[in-house]
Amino acid sequence: MKVVIPMAGYGKRLRPHTFARPKPLINVAGQPMLKHLLDALSGLDIDEYIFIVGYLGEQIEEYVSTHFNFKARYVVQDELIGQAHAIYLARAYLQGPAIVLFADTIFQADLSVIEHTDADALAFVKQVDDPRRFGVVEVNDQNLITRFVEKPDSMDNKNVVIGLYYIRDSAHMIRAIEKQMQRKQMTKGEFYLADAYQIMIEDGARFKTANVDVWLDCGKPETVRATSRWLLDHGYDNSVEAQRDTITIIPPVYIHPSARVEHAIIGPYATISAGSEVRFSIIRDSILDEGAYVSNSLLDDSLIGREARVVGRYDKLNVGDSSTIDFGSKD
Repeated sequence: MKVVIPMAGYGKRLRPHTFARPKPLINVAGQPMLKHLLDALSGLDIDEYIFIVGYLGEQIEEYVSTHFNFKARYVVQDELIGQAHAIYLARAYLQGPAIVLFADTIFQADLSVIEHTDADALAFVKQVDDPRRFGVVEVNDQNLITRFVEKPDSMDNKNVVIGLYYIRDSAHMIRAIEKQMQRKQMTKGEFYLADAYQIMIEDGARFKTANVDVWLDCGKPETVRATSRWLLDHGYDNSVEAQRDTITIIPPVYIHPSARVEHAIIGPYATISAGSEVRFSIIRDSILDEGAYVSNSLLDDSLIGREARVVGRYDKLNVGDSSTIDFGSKD
């Protein structure tokens, strides 16, 4: 089985952080979101991972080759014209079963359903309060998907597709994308994967839904922080191990062992990443990425990039990599 992960987008909603690195490498609870994503697939028998990369894609390759030991392939999407186009670029490597997974999706689910399903494809779904900014699926009384609907107008159908799909015959998916492209079936200038899956259904493929227990979005600064809060509440808190002199910890937090923290109050929901330094500060509901430096500051609801420096600031900040915010401290 292959896994295809499109991740060529610019991540504009996460700027300034994505000026310097691709969105899948944004830090969430002490780890890049890509690490959380790949860990969720660790129980499956996967032959190869195919990463569809673009801007700063070499950072993805460097990270994966450094931290994982599996067969990986990298395909470049130079023209950003949609998810289906991204998958189509990998067509030479797709035969047999495949998983398609979007890179800003962190989830928890029992994926063993893939091994037992009698369907041609599975779309993993989660019920949400307001489905109107997502894609949804309509199903019949046999739990077969009859229609994919992108950004529905009504609140009636709350089965939101989370960006995780299992396809038994990936060659069928490629043929459907080819039909979609021949028809020039686009939405706002992009080829959406949901339209290709609708073509597969029209051609006789049996799509079913499978539920996920947890679905966390990492597309915007506020959702990155919300996802980090959830992860800290569910296994990533290391408050006990992180205790040290001259600091007060309010759980849950994640403080990397290599971080230097002194004369500070950390938490709740703070992440202090590897190589960071915090002095004479209060940090809560914020993420400090690797090598960040914060002194004489009170930070709340903030994202501080790699090697960024914040001195003498009392506010909510969104600071990109290698940037400096300095309000005149002599520190």
